[in-house]
Amino acid sequence: MPSDVSEESMSLLERFVVLMYDRTSDTMEVNDARKQLFAHKSRALENIPPTQAALQQHIKRASLQGNCWNQTLVLNPELPIPSDWGWTKEASGWQPLWTTLPEASKSCHELIHCGCKKGCTGRCKCTKAALQCTALCACSGDC
Repeated sequence: MPSDVSEESMSLLERFVVLMYDRTSDTMEVNDARKQLFAHKSRALENIPPTQAALQQHIKRASLQGNCWNQTLVLNPELPIPSDWGWTKEASGWQPLWTTLPEASKSCHELIHCGCKKGCTGRCKCTKAALQCTALCACSGDC
């Protein structure tokens, strides 16, 4: 079994996934297709392809499964370490590694903004998120 998914395989699979979500697209990468489908074609989040990072982890898990099935008749199969192929070891057992990207709510906190016009109070989104107001806020961060 190869040590990783090749660039060539990843490119082909990305193009295939793009076409599954938009058969007329000329986009080659899933991240570009996500942007195009969400921003320009108003698709809901559940109707756009996974991120490249999530797709790569899925491909790794599928490759591992195929490798295991390929060795079903081998007396002592040489199986790769699941943690190298889209799985993480937790107390409850092996769990899928869905993506290597940080959670959007944690990495996009700068997009949170409030609509407070006269000083921020308890209903302020920024205050609730324990963040300072920014230039995106209606108060312009002057509170």
